[in-house]
Amino acid sequence: MDNNDCLKLENQLCFPLYVCAKEVVRQYKPFLDRLDLTYTQYITMMALWDVKEINVKELGNKLYLDSGTLTPLLKKLESKGYLTRTRSKQDERSLIIKITDSGEALRSRAAEIPTKVGACICLSPEKKSALREALNEILENIT
Repeated sequence: MDNNDCLKLENQLCFPLYVCAKEVVRQYKPFLDRLDLTYTQYITMMALWDVKEINVKELGNKLYLDSGTLTPLLKKLESKGYLTRTRSKQDERSLIIKITDSGEALRSRAAEIPTKVGACICLSPEKKSALREALNEILENIT
């Protein structure tokens, strides 16, 4: 590929990744609006549904979010009653995030979302799995 071709939009990997991510997140919006969640709040809740309790640093690493993004998001979820934030007794610098009963209850209301959004991604289960593996490999290599 010569210098002119390397700058063509259709030759970029980053562009279709960017557009697909944006469009898939857009598909979530009507479902998340019903739960009064943003996509970032939703993935935070997904992480908490999985682990129940986690410190902020580990949560940030898991979600690829910095503390400047995570702090206001966690405050908002706490104000909705979905989680609590408390200082660790072992290390005052560490903030522990714990899901509440209301946060757990939200899980059943969100259970249909992956299937409904997944239906708009017209790929076979095998292709979806291969794409997820490729994207995870890119994440592993780039971070």
